[in-house]
Formats: sequence, structure tokens, C-alpha cells
Amino acid sequence: MSSPGTTSTPVRAWLLTGPPGIGKSTLVSKVVYLLRSRGVGVGGCLTKERRSGRERVGFMILDLMSGREAELASSSTSLGPKVGRYRVNLRGLAEVGATALRDAAKSADVIIIDEVGPMELTGPEFKKGVEACIASGKPLLAVVHEMMKDPIIEQFRSMADKTIIEVTLHNREGLTASLVEQIFSALPDEAKQSLPSGE
Repeated sequence: MSSPGTTSTPVRAWLLTGPPGIGKSTLVSKVVYLLRSRGVGVGGCLTKERRSGRERVGFMILDLMSGREAELASSSTSLGPKVGRYRVNLRGLAEVGATALRDAAKSADVIIIDEVGPMELTGPEFKKGVEACIASGKPLLAVVHEMMKDPIIEQFRSMADKTIIEVTLHNREGLTASLVEQIFSALPDEAKQSLPSGE
């Protein structure tokens, strides 16, 4: 999926973009499940919608290693930075989101960041966590808000060992297995040898 000119640099970061509601988080959740089924230690964070009936009222953030959850944003509070019709819960973002990223950078085999977007980037601790993940050198799958202007987004764009994948209605089903194979192949040999099933 990378361009021919990048064959000398193995891919280590997969950046998913695409419009809201296209299925990026669902795709990431499937990749997490399949990697874990192979015994891969997956860390980082997932974002999930919170609904009341048919209406989306906020978002939760989940630490993939500890299982801890916190409210990321809500439409029913007046506290926190405003992003669209939501207010961001900076404490939850720091205590669960940023902690998840720091822990993943230290001890996960593969790092997941869902997502690097306007809500998450209101949190300075979350930004530091993202930087730690980029610096870790570990395989990284991130949902990135493509249109944002932020130094963190620029760090992703400037990575030599990244590939950017636009998720569409046409490719999203086939991407799961492809991403799992690519990420698994990017694991260091010592990490693969320590897996329960081996390779």
C-alpha cells in the first residue's frame, strides 16, 4: 500500500483517514480483536460513541490494556473545551487516554490510537502520549483527522515509515485482514517468538 519509492523503509505506522461514520473505529476494533487472537499485546485507546436512543450524545475513551473507560466528550455538560456541539472532559482524556498511550509506548507490542482528532488534541497530556507512541518505534495504527492543522498531525505526516490509507465504503471490508497481516509482519522477530502460538 506504500508507494514504490518507499520500499527501502518498511512501514511501521498505518494512518487511517476518511469521513465521519465511514467505519474507521469499527475497522480498528476488528484489527485489535484479530491481533489479540494471535497473542499480540495490543495497547492504546479506542473511542466509542455514546447514544441516547438514536441521538449521539457523546463519546467514551477506552484503555485497551487496562480496560478502564472514561467520558471523552458530552453534549450535556458546560465544562471543558468546546468542539462542535460537545464539551471535552480533559480529566478523563488525561487519566484514561493519555495513560493508555504512555503505557502502550512502554509495554505493548502494537499501539492503537483512535483517534488523533479535534477532541483528543485539546488535551496536552494526550499529545505527550501520542509523541511517546511515535518515538517508541513500535508498530502503530492510528485514526488521524486529515484536515487538522496541528504539530502532532505534522509529526505523523513527516514519518518516513508511514502509510496513509483512506477508508471508503468500497475498501473497508478488505482492509481488516490486510492490516492485520501487515502489522503482524512489522513486529520484531523477538516479539513474534514470544507469542503463544509462535509464527
